[in-house]
Amino acid sequence: MAHNLRLLAAAAIVAVLSTVVMAQTFSALRGSTPLGQEGPPPPITPEQNTSVREPRNYPEQPPVIPHSTEGYEVSIHANKCLSCHARTRIHESQAPMVSITHFADRDGQFLASISPRRYFCTQCHVPQHNVRTPVENDFVDIDSILKQNGPGSPR
Repeated sequence: MAHNLRLLAAAAIVAVLSTVVMAQTFSALRGSTPLGQEGPPPPITPEQNTSVREPRNYPEQPPVIPHSTEGYEVSIHANKCLSCHARTRIHESQAPMVSITHFADRDGQFLASISPRRYFCTQCHVPQHNVRTPVENDFVDIDSILKQNGPGSPR
């Protein structure tokens, strides 16, 4: 009986603490706007516009777009990204070429041009904005962990 009461008390404490944490998180994201109402939108920040490549945080992460893409058309009729990143344009533009993975179809067969499933660049690649992180996190990429612990060492 005493064991059940301790478990019940522990569950109640966890429920209260999680409610407090969630309330603080919502407050940080919503400000003073009640849950049932729509708050004012945050101001739109300008896109970063640089040629500096951002580091990737994990293998297979799509690279982010370091420059402004405002006004770019990416539709079934045109893809402005390919005016610099297509294989035939990289010598002139000095931009990195579209990854070879973008030429493979869903069956793994390589095509002469960009696969239709990889044609809409902003499905995976996104421009960057200098903004405050809405929720703090302690993410550490694998390379930093390996440097800190040394290769092959247990965590």
